[in-house]
Amino acid sequence: MDFAFSPRARELQSRLRSFMEQHVYPAEAVYDRQLAGADDPHALPPVMLELKEKARAEGLWNLFMSHGDWGAGLTNLEYAPLAELAGRSIIGPEVFNCSAPDTGNVELLALFGTPGQQERWLRPLLEAEIRSCFAMTEPDVASSDPRNLRTRITRDGDSYLVNGHKWYTSGILDPDCRLIILMGVTDPEAPTYRQQSMLLIPRDTPGITVLRDLPMFGYTDRLGHGDVLFEDVRVPATNLLGGEGDGFALAQGRLGPGRMHYAMRAVGFAERALELMCRRVLDREAFGGPLADQGVVREWIARSRIEIEQVRLLVLKSAWLMDTIGNAAARMEVAAIKVAALEVAHRVVDRAVQAFGAAGVSDDTVLARLFAITRALRIADGPDEVHLRTVARQELAKYTKKGAA
Repeated sequence: MDFAFSPRARELQSRLRSFMEQHVYPAEAVYDRQLAGADDPHALPPVMLELKEKARAEGLWNLFMSHGDWGAGLTNLEYAPLAELAGRSIIGPEVFNCSAPDTGNVELLALFGTPGQQERWLRPLLEAEIRSCFAMTEPDVASSDPRNLRTRITRDGDSYLVNGHKWYTSGILDPDCRLIILMGVTDPEAPTYRQQSMLLIPRDTPGITVLRDLPMFGYTDRLGHGDVLFEDVRVPATNLLGGEGDGFALAQGRLGPGRMHYAMRAVGFAERALELMCRRVLDREAFGGPLADQGVVREWIARSRIEIEQVRLLVLKSAWLMDTIGNAAARMEVAAIKVAALEVAHRVVDRAVQAFGAAGVSDDTVLARLFAITRALRIADGPDEVHLRTVARQELAKYTKKGAA
């Protein structure tokens, strides 16, 4: 295994690190103030527009996109450390047009979209002219199992009609959201994993009602997490992504790189939390000396460093495997990193919260928000249990194949 980064990747890391230090970290407080003072809690703060313009001007743009001539053309291994650096700030990925849910939706459109679909939706997304959302999760079923989905996509002449109830449709409340990629059932009688399809739905299509904006552990996200009703939503049949029954396969194709992105951003969360913890315990005194002199605090720091290094190596191995043998062959590793990275990030953030005491649970630092995010992401994009099931199934298969001892 060769985890050495290419000269281009090292150069991009250096430039991105400098950009984060010079522009992104100093803008975090400005972003929060502008968002708090806005009439619409989902409107893009002006400082983000400024940051995006600077990032684009410096060529730090669409770094996640590896397909064709659409983006930077980096491998997963080259992009992984960049995702970590951007992930050190909650606002970081959006600055470089590398934030979810657009990244996954762009992947879908690049891989499976028709030329017409790409021209209408993909190009504007890559230019940050519009935003998008992904509607899969449903409130009335365990939708981590796509066989449970109840939303129906019904053919009606040259159109499809959509009826269903989705929630935690992240991004739908952003005023710039113009596209919904929805997963629903086109044929409930088809084989299990051929029942679902994906449909491209313009946000302003009649019949779409956002019932409420759902919080995440009490936090209101700028992009919004919509509780959404679809009632006789009619779209042209040409808006089908891929073919009928391709929905599950498309979702799997979307999730491989996406889980690597999540995992490396989680490593970034953990690094930010560890840095804050170290600075705090060196600065604060209790029981006759700096908190950093306490044995338990040193153990927190040591364990955090060890765990971060371990999970980073696991993610880099997964990225390398995705590049060399493909997403499908690296399925077990991709499932493993989604579990491991978020667990580590959450533990490190939890230790940092403890080190900060009362300040750790306030909004005076980013830690409380990171605590909420790292916990919520152990459910989003597939709960831990689904990924553990995948890992266990692949491990057991080694011993149940014909001829195994």
